[in-house]
Amino acid sequence: MNTMNGADALVRMLQLNGVKHIFGLCGDTSLPFYDAMARLDHGIDHVLTRDERSAAYMADGYARVTGQPGVCEGPSGGGATYLLPGLVEANESAIPVLGITSDVSVGARGKFPLTELDQQALYAPLTKWNTTIDRVDQIPHAVRTAFRAMTTGRPGATHICLPYDVQKHMLDPAEVWAQPGHDRFPAYRFAPDPRDVERAADQLVAARAPVFVCGGGVLLSGGTTELETLATLLDAPVCSSVSGNGTLPGAHPLNVGVIGTNGGVEATREVIAQADLVLFIGARAGSTTTEHWKMPSREVAILHLDIDPMTIATNYRTDVALVGDAKLGLAALAAAVRARIAHRPAGRADGRALVARARAAKQAFFAGLAESRDRPIKPESVVDALNKLLPADAIVVADPGTPCPYFSAYFNAPQAGRHFITNRAHGALGFSMSAAVGAQFGRPDATVVSVMGDGSFGFTCGELETIVRRGIPLKMIVFSNAVFGWIKASQKTGYGQRYFSVDFNRTDHARVAEAFGVKAWRVEDPAEVHGAIKAALLHDGPALVDVVSQELQDTAVPVSQWMG
Repeated sequence: MNTMNGADALVRMLQLNGVKHIFGLCGDTSLPFYDAMARLDHGIDHVLTRDERSAAYMADGYARVTGQPGVCEGPSGGGATYLLPGLVEANESAIPVLGITSDVSVGARGKFPLTELDQQALYAPLTKWNTTIDRVDQIPHAVRTAFRAMTTGRPGATHICLPYDVQKHMLDPAEVWAQPGHDRFPAYRFAPDPRDVERAADQLVAARAPVFVCGGGVLLSGGTTELETLATLLDAPVCSSVSGNGTLPGAHPLNVGVIGTNGGVEATREVIAQADLVLFIGARAGSTTTEHWKMPSREVAILHLDIDPMTIATNYRTDVALVGDAKLGLAALAAAVRARIAHRPAGRADGRALVARARAAKQAFFAGLAESRDRPIKPESVVDALNKLLPADAIVVADPGTPCPYFSAYFNAPQAGRHFITNRAHGALGFSMSAAVGAQFGRPDATVVSVMGDGSFGFTCGELETIVRRGIPLKMIVFSNAVFGWIKASQKTGYGQRYFSVDFNRTDHARVAEAFGVKAWRVEDPAEVHGAIKAALLHDGPALVDVVSQELQDTAVPVSQWMG
């Protein structure tokens, strides 16, 4: 009987599930797996990273732009603990990422071998599905289960722990097969109950001023066209969470943009305030999007479409719950609304006019700041330059500190879809550069820009070596203000300006980048921002622009807790 070892089986299972890239970092307990990757003809590109956290963030960015699960790997002990931050971010953001960690041999368990820890217990509360392999014949089934879990229902992260000795044991190749359809997400779509769709359509047509609030679920389902159809039928303004940015084209006359405490402004709040019905779509109605559950108010009628029934009615009493895929649910709602639209009552709000007023007010405020020649440079000028210079299919990946609220509020992607990425689940610094690398591997023909604060740069700059080694043409912008700005701004407004342990020395990020072999510019004059970013975008290879910018607590940042 033909046999293969466990490491070979794992490689073949990944190959059969359509995996083209694996991001990871080597270790002693992973040696059989690495040897299998070296020996076998599998068509998978292994991207060696400098940190397991980076590998997981790369897999996340890759999955977000491709619609395919991202795969990352790392060794036992420290590798398993370092991979964890990226998996929990992906899981909470409903992004399919498979983390594979090697482990000490089964026979060494409990004998105090180096790097032993209970990986299954570690990952259990932070992944959608997770297992430790005990026998070699479990490997194919575990991989099939991981891909099924990642791609069906609400997507999420999975983890497989593979002991060193099991990688060397032999199994029957007949067990190595994959279920078709689990190489992409969402798999096994299901639509809401037709009776609930009819009830929701009745309320949508009867409403005077319906407003939609869209989360990342619309993008995950690929439902942007269906959303546009329904919104246009109802003349309904479309707002988004930070993760839902891109649900409509940037200039669409019904696109309000991001609302809430991180990226919302007074003009966009007014759109939500006048609504008499709010339809949440693929959004969790969490604290950021709803201004801590104050916008919309408790008096407004609520409809909620989501893949996860436990999301619906968690934060708002809900009139109609629509459990199912956003794309299928929006299509069903559009058909039901179209059949009723002729009977819509008079006296409706003018959705396009509401949106036009909000956008005009927001843009006027933004333009005044973006055109300022004051020093230090205002972050708005960087967003303005990218809005003017980026091609339509570009992808911007922002870290959660200084860049996130500015790009949430003001970045204007002309096409619907996943053109803006940020880590909104847990907000760890150091996400952007690595996630952007993953996005560049997933969309090699697109312009990908990583924007980060200098705090984040300190977490992740080792991956500049990865970027240069692999010839990744990533463009990077660092907001250099020598401060952990989000915390300092909160100390200013909430703690009487008692600034404590938030300031650090300024780094010349351009010189650091150049030392790694990255073309770099340092900008201190606001008049030079546009030219430097244009030059970086035109450069044939990786490039970084170091922008000496305002400290966050001194800016007009669109974060409601600092603006009131």
